[in-house]
Amino acid sequence: MRFPVFDGHNDLLLRLWQKSSAGAVSDFIDGEAAGHLDLPRMADGGFAGGLFAIYTPSEAADLGPDPLNPFDYPPVPTEVAARATMEMATLLFALERDVPNNGFHICRSVADIRAAMALGAIAGVMHIEGAEAVGPKLEGLEALCNMGLRSLGPVWSRANAFGHGVPFRFPCSPDTGPGLTDAGKALVRECNRLRIMMDVSHLNEKGFWDLAELSDAPIVASHSNVHAICPSSRNLMDDQLRAIGESGGMVGLNFAVLFLREDGAFDASMKPELMIRHLDHMIKLAGEDCVGFGSDFDGAGVPEFLRDASGLPHLVEAMDQAGYGADLIRKITSENW
Repeated sequence: MRFPVFDGHNDLLLRLWQKSSAGAVSDFIDGEAAGHLDLPRMADGGFAGGLFAIYTPSEAADLGPDPLNPFDYPPVPTEVAARATMEMATLLFALERDVPNNGFHICRSVADIRAAMALGAIAGVMHIEGAEAVGPKLEGLEALCNMGLRSLGPVWSRANAFGHGVPFRFPCSPDTGPGLTDAGKALVRECNRLRIMMDVSHLNEKGFWDLAELSDAPIVASHSNVHAICPSSRNLMDDQLRAIGESGGMVGLNFAVLFLREDGAFDASMKPELMIRHLDHMIKLAGEDCVGFGSDFDGAGVPEFLRDASGLPHLVEAMDQAGYGADLIRKITSENW
């Protein structure tokens, strides 16, 4: 069985940006040995599109590499994040310009996504993970929206002007601190006005419920898993999954082994059946119309049976063997997103 995959989260732009190479886009087009995503492997795996994240790491502000526990790190200054965001957005535009045969489209609407997928082009949606580039007075938000921004996570795991993220702790609940700040609440209202989707992945539990109360849009966790199976602070509690389903939102299965395994180990030798367990639980609590993939390709270590985007059919096969059926598989791989 082969199905097109629309994916809720990847970090390709960060990886290309970190290469600091004029040939980064050409390498992506021609095929690379590194990372999880390039044009040939995406074609092999049926990767048809997704949310392409723009994320400013702490190293951009000379704060050193992002640690596993980033709570003590100061936020990246707005001007640093704005510069890195423009550089990564430029890479996204370069993909649209340079991928042969008009094979990559930046999409600003559902109609754009459907049109790109119908043509066999990759449908790329601009997403920002951690809103430091927006500025605490939201001064950059409308400009980014006009550039094509359609999805925004208020925080990465470090705190910023808008709220508090979760650390990478195991075992740990996502209830790790205060909720959204006043600026974060204003950000929710303005994103609702501009119809920018808000992403609660990386947001702590109090921030999740603040956003759920304020927002008039579906709740989306683009790349988070089930806390009842893997008790990482990055994963969702059962009542959060129910709230996502009740809002008509989405939860995307994160392929990171750290957020899949019951023991929280960084061990890629796991079986696909564990990913099915997470999907089963998400479907049970959120509903089959509210579950998809949020791979975290190029941003996390994934199971060895997948390896990279070319391995997506192995996960689809596991879903088929678990009795999902073609209609449900099609929903999860693309149509729900």
